Amino acid sequence: MRAKMRLMGFRGAAVKPLNEEAAAELGAELLGEAIVFGVGGLCLYLEYSRQGGQARRREEEQAAALRDLGEQLERLRGEMEALAARLPPAPPGPSHAPGGPNPAPHAPSH
Repeated sequence: MRAKMRLMGFRGAAVKPLNEEAAAELGAELLGEAIVFGVGGLCLYLEYSRQGGQARRREEEQAAALRDLGEQLERLRGEMEALAARLPPAPPGPSHAPGGPNPAPHAPSH
């Protein structure tokens, strides 16, 4: 009873002794609440750790995908440089887009 009074915020209040039946009922209630609170806390902890594990796994997968993309980019860059080295040198002069200059659009005739 003293523990319950302290939990409710009463300090130093005089508590008369309980009979055995009331004390057993109050103790069972307190034990039941402690068990419910403990199970709830355990569930929260397990969910928190599960979410943390999922977040770490997701970060590891993203890091691996980023590494793969970086390696693929380097491989493609090397292939592009190898292809550029095989091309003949460009002739001197003004550079034009392939296909020549774009002709001016013609006005539709009626």
